[in-house]
Amino acid sequence: MSDGPLSGIRIIEVCHVLAGPFSGMILGDLGADVIKVEPPGGDMARNITKQFTGPYNDYFASLNRNKRSVILDLNTDAGKAQLGELARDSHGLISNLRPAAIRRFGLTYQDMKPYNEKLVCVALTGFGLDGPYSEKPAYDYIVQALTGVMSLTGDPGGTPTKAGYSAVDNSTGMMGTIGLLAKIIEGKGGQVDVSLFDTMLAQLNYLASGYLNHGIAPQRMANSAHPYMVPAQVFESSDGFVMLFVSTDKFWQRFCKVVDWPEHADNPLFATMEARAQNREVVIAAVAALMKTRSTTDWVSLLGDEGIVISGVETLETALESDMAASRDMIAVIPTPDGALRVVGSPIKLSGHKADYRLPPLLGEHTEEILGKPRVIAAK
Repeated sequence: MSDGPLSGIRIIEVCHVLAGPFSGMILGDLGADVIKVEPPGGDMARNITKQFTGPYNDYFASLNRNKRSVILDLNTDAGKAQLGELARDSHGLISNLRPAAIRRFGLTYQDMKPYNEKLVCVALTGFGLDGPYSEKPAYDYIVQALTGVMSLTGDPGGTPTKAGYSAVDNSTGMMGTIGLLAKIIEGKGGQVDVSLFDTMLAQLNYLASGYLNHGIAPQRMANSAHPYMVPAQVFESSDGFVMLFVSTDKFWQRFCKVVDWPEHADNPLFATMEARAQNREVVIAAVAALMKTRSTTDWVSLLGDEGIVISGVETLETALESDMAASRDMIAVIPTPDGALRVVGSPIKLSGHKADYRLPPLLGEHTEEILGKPRVIAAK
């Protein structure tokens, strides 16, 4: 299938929509043979949006390239037996169903061990494979709400706000991939249990540490400001917005030199990181007034050329079409009979390996190839 670093590794993916398929795609991009096991109706992601390039749905394609698809009905004994046969020659199995469904379909390590004791089984769930909350329904948005992410996002006094993308699902998929590879390297097989809730709590690291050790409850910051570093936030320019991030006293001195602020370079209210944090309102007011005197382009050019961290606040469209994305080969074009299918490429760049992007599989496209029987397409 591929000459990537995971060539020779076979992964079974019994997943739908996002967290699990994202994990499987990471592995497929790195060369693993990822077999996507789908029910007769297919992964619901195949029809989440109405945007298609020929038979390829945009949403599904963004999460399922570099895989093969087989149809198995895991509600039947025959389907479970076929899954077990697949497991004999596989290294890992990923599932992101509810715990009850994972057990009903026989997707835990205890279920799979008789077929392959070295198999690594990964369960990506809302609140864990076991425990008092395991069967509580969970989605990305709900976990953002439960872990404090929404309460920390947005301007003070405003409505709690979710991240603008599926931060929880994507992060959990990556954590599952790490756990899977760790157990494969160990060579013993076993269960990997990764929950959406645990993943987001872990990502709140230093904010959580401040509360756990010193009772400091994090607060929502205006203009996306950093809680400790000042000035590090969004500012208005004369024609839009800039994200300015002055992280150290060295950069503050450089900033003052570039903008011709000698009076603030040594000002005791401004000169050190601690002072700027203690006098946040004064510092922010001064910088905010300054930022409004030039355009976004002018500030990015002037400060960026001096190594100060600054950017415009761009849209997804401009990021995707940017020279930066092109220079990193982040937009992959996959030919189809109906035109080019464009997808965001892998962020993992490896020496000696060029990324290979193959079309996402049609539903059951590889059933006969892998299981030796004709594929069956369910009626819509």
